[in-house]
Amino acid sequence: MRSLQLSESRDRFDLLEVTSYDVTLDLRDESTFASRTVIGVTSQGGETFLDLKPVSLESIVLDGASLPVDALDDGRYPLSLAPGAHELVVEATMGFRNDGEGLHRSLDPADGRTYVYQMSFMSAAPSVFACFDQPDLKAPYTLHVSAPEDWNVTANAAGREVEPGRWEFDRSEPLSTYFVSLVAGPYHRLHDEHDGIALGLLSRVSLAPALDADADELFTITKQCFDEFHRLFGIRYAFGKYDQAFVPEFNAGAMENPGCVTFRDPLLFSSRVPRSTRIQRATTVSHEMAHQWFGNLVTPRWWDDLWLNEAFAEYMGNRVAGEVTEFDDALVWAATDRRNWGLTADSRPSTHPVAGNGALDADAALQDFDGISYSKGHAVLTQLANQVGDDVFFGGVRDHFERHRFGNATMRDLFDSWERAGAGDLTAWTGAWLRTAGLDRIELDRATGSLRRTPPGGQPVDRTHVLGVATWTRVDLGTFRGHRLPGPHPPRAARRCAGDP
Repeated sequence: MRSLQLSESRDRFDLLEVTSYDVTLDLRDESTFASRTVIGVTSQGGETFLDLKPVSLESIVLDGASLPVDALDDGRYPLSLAPGAHELVVEATMGFRNDGEGLHRSLDPADGRTYVYQMSFMSAAPSVFACFDQPDLKAPYTLHVSAPEDWNVTANAAGREVEPGRWEFDRSEPLSTYFVSLVAGPYHRLHDEHDGIALGLLSRVSLAPALDADADELFTITKQCFDEFHRLFGIRYAFGKYDQAFVPEFNAGAMENPGCVTFRDPLLFSSRVPRSTRIQRATTVSHEMAHQWFGNLVTPRWWDDLWLNEAFAEYMGNRVAGEVTEFDDALVWAATDRRNWGLTADSRPSTHPVAGNGALDADAALQDFDGISYSKGHAVLTQLANQVGDDVFFGGVRDHFERHRFGNATMRDLFDSWERAGAGDLTAWTGAWLRTAGLDRIELDRATGSLRRTPPGGQPVDRTHVLGVATWTRVDLGTFRGHRLPGPHPPRAARRCAGDP
């Protein structure tokens, strides 16, 4: 199916305001499920399209008038909307998937139980419900689910079983389509509460002993991280309850769905694991919580700013886990393990800038989504935070959240907030570190005791490095000095180590 073009997303954003989604799903069959979507939308008047990837389209009704079902073409239904408010009602049969996307249905080989979870990222939401599938058309969702009577169902907003097998959920805060999620099945579930936030942990029944064994650690990390994010951001978590579900056959590490975070269930340990593995889990929990603000409360307008979501969550996740949980060596793990992911990607011929450069379609935006986006992005944001200081860094972040709460923003919007907070003009820094690909090469000339910096690929990029250099001699067992390598820095003009303040 064709990928959404940037020009198409801009045209649709200018044309439409989506005011609500009401989604009804019936999960009681084994291979398909019924999906009914009622969409409230206001149009400026013009031609557009609805995203839908069904097994079969049963009906589509616009303002009470039936439209031909055979107009659906390659996942898009063409619409002509007059100016004003409209209601679309779409009834379709959808297929369960087993590729970790859409509504994934999994059979646990340990006990034969069946589990379902939803992964809506990028372009999978239309295989669950009809929608206008792009990140900047946010709307609130109300969900209704029918499921086998021995299942429990969890979604973004709080819900309850109103009669055996029928679940009703509260209206959510405005969400991008790629955040809409549910988790359904005979999940083992644990409850807790912290600072007015209902907390939940979920796993397959066959992994219940592992979840029970680690529940205290997981709940403690969750509570500690919430307290620190509230302190740093000065803005409370906005999505009500907070469930963390460990789901089977997940093809990502985790997904930050507001109020219903999903993790790959190998992060529950059925045997002893090294401390580094527990550090990784703790930083993942913290990373996904950081997204509740950066990504969920404020979401990129287009996919090529997705790196900023992940770089910010990587920086905050590692920092907060290291500062407030028992895993105070999280930043050491990030520097020795996670950092190499970014260095390796940045050393390859396929290297690319950290920041997106206006990808023309959604699929193209993901081509440059790798260790550079996460790990190098983390490194440059760490540099920026150290350069401007926490007061300015978090002052800008708070300004960004307040200006764009439950909305969408761009990289430029965030940097404007930092500059307003006192960071100064960041244009040169952004060009050097975010818009220029590749690694600087820094070498020590032992004969002369000097450091040299060579820009990537011979580019005359202005990058200043601040380094700590330790030296040992036969008479001096260790001297540590700070060094600054300003850029541009020709190889023969290197600063000497000795005597550099």
